Amino acid sequence: MKYKVNKSFIFTLASNILYLASFIFLLNKKTMIEDYTAISNAPNSPDLNGKYLGIISADFALVAEFLKEASYQIRTRGFSKFPIFAVSQNPVPIGQKLIGIHEMNGNTWNYHASFMEEFIQRGIVAEENVEVFKTSYKDADEFCCLFVLDRDFASFVYIPFPED
Repeated sequence: MKYKVNKSFIFTLASNILYLASFIFLLNKKTMIEDYTAISNAPNSPDLNGKYLGIISADFALVAEFLKEASYQIRTRGFSKFPIFAVSQNPVPIGQKLIGIHEMNGNTWNYHASFMEEFIQRGIVAEENVEVFKTSYKDADEFCCLFVLDRDFASFVYIPFPED
């Protein structure tokens, strides 16, 4: 019995595997920080320039109320005390997708809900750095913990929720 090979499917599958492999390489390269305390004591990554933070903040403002409620639900339902939202312009295999590009008020980033425990499981936060992460984690009622992934940049960013 002969099977017809769908070349576009194979190409798409190969592209997705290549993207995932490069994503994993990026995570290992950029987020497993040797001296975690050097970055964890800063309010945001020193690699994050003002223009980039402005772009992320402007998009965050479009979805902030929704993310604040999601953060509250993650904490009150007992999933984790440390919600994290992975933010990217390409699909990422972290957490559950909450908001896609252009799905809410014209946002230009994808938002995935996750939490510290998944980041530990995936090796993004090393076991030996868990206490440092918890200590540097900001009040989830006031700040949103974003894990921004964009091309060759990956970093935790804390952005304050807008006041009511």
